[in-house]
Amino acid sequence: MPAYTLVVHLYAKNDCIDKVKAKLQEASQVYSKDKECLSWFVMQDHKDSQAFTIVERYAHESSQKYHLENPYWKTFDGYVIPLLDKDMELHRYNELDTNEEVRVEKDPELWKAVEEHQTY
Repeated sequence: MPAYTLVVHLYAKNDCIDKVKAKLQEASQVYSKDKECLSWFVMQDHKDSQAFTIVERYAHESSQKYHLENPYWKTFDGYVIPLLDKDMELHRYNELDTNEEVRVEKDPELWKAVEEHQTY
């Protein structure tokens, strides 16, 4: 079953980058262990060190309740929001099911070349 995913973009104040980074690392270590959390990744832009992204993947949309019930959650916004240069951007997604094979491209030679290229 495809996951329910949240993508959050944060932009730290220039003098708060290390604090935001540390809080996101800590949060990932906490939230990754929540019930029905499939993964909780944090990333920092490789060119703009003030830009961060969180990708939260849950078994179901309703799984967020465990995330919001975690006592740690109450510490997050209060700590992070004052350190940001912009409001957080939150996007919600339903992942597409990619378990069934889909072939839009019809050229068998293309698929042969693709299979030779792949390492598994």
